[in-house]
Amino acid sequence: MVWEGMLKDEKSSSMYTITGTEQQQIVSGLNREYHIFISKPNVEPPATGYPVIYYLDGNSVFGTVVEAMRIQSAKPEKTGVVPAVIVGIGYPTDSPFSPARFYDYTITRGEIPMRSKPDGTAWPDQGGAEEFLSFIEEELKPKIHRTYPTDPSKQALFGHSLGGLFVLYALFAKPAAFRTYIAGSPSIHLNERSILEKETMFRNQLEKQTICADLLIGIGELENNHKSNIGNYAKKMVGRLSNYENRGLKVNFIEFAEEGHSSVLPPLVNRSLRYSCETWNRSFQDRQA
Repeated sequence: MVWEGMLKDEKSSSMYTITGTEQQQIVSGLNREYHIFISKPNVEPPATGYPVIYYLDGNSVFGTVVEAMRIQSAKPEKTGVVPAVIVGIGYPTDSPFSPARFYDYTITRGEIPMRSKPDGTAWPDQGGAEEFLSFIEEELKPKIHRTYPTDPSKQALFGHSLGGLFVLYALFAKPAAFRTYIAGSPSIHLNERSILEKETMFRNQLEKQTICADLLIGIGELENNHKSNIGNYAKKMVGRLSNYENRGLKVNFIEFAEEGHSSVLPPLVNRSLRYSCETWNRSFQDRQA
């Protein structure tokens, strides 16, 4: 694994930067390269360490979530948002999304139902979700914990679209990896067979043991009419998983009015901050009870 220092653009002295953030390059043990965006609170950490929220597709959402956190965490007593470390997991590209995400966020190779993308080009390689989750758990999270004082009991994972699919996979495959899971507009239709198999195994596990996890699934209102049926898939999964609150899984659903698959991302990112803090507070209260 390679962990390099902060990247600088020597050609442009006027480039805009976000205060309190840095960027790192990591090459995983399986030789996959990631661009990691990190924001650290400008306040002293709690005795137990900072909470941490990991955001997939860091290239597209990091700036949005950092500014939302900076503004809201300034008055946590009013907003309910406490300072937390933000980690955006991205790729070495200037684009908001990298084709590499198809491999990292999908469960099985070749399961996407269409032979080619809507524009006629071939789909990128797929099926690396297990490897990607291992990278987060065994390489990235330990590095973040060694670099910053963080609280392992207050960790959240956020993903949208294919990233939302991966969030569901992570919950089903390793529910103790995070306290809070936020799946926005999950692309269940692209890996329907695999993710439903994982869900069934997860629900069977819940029949035998309890966990401690919160799941938020969010969609845009306009996704109810999307040709992929993405909204209906999400609602059906919420319905099935909501039956396991007595086994320690708390499920919430939110639908943002007049938002579509892409436009839902900013309000969902904003909501993820307060939702994560709510789940962490509830966990603390449960331990105190």
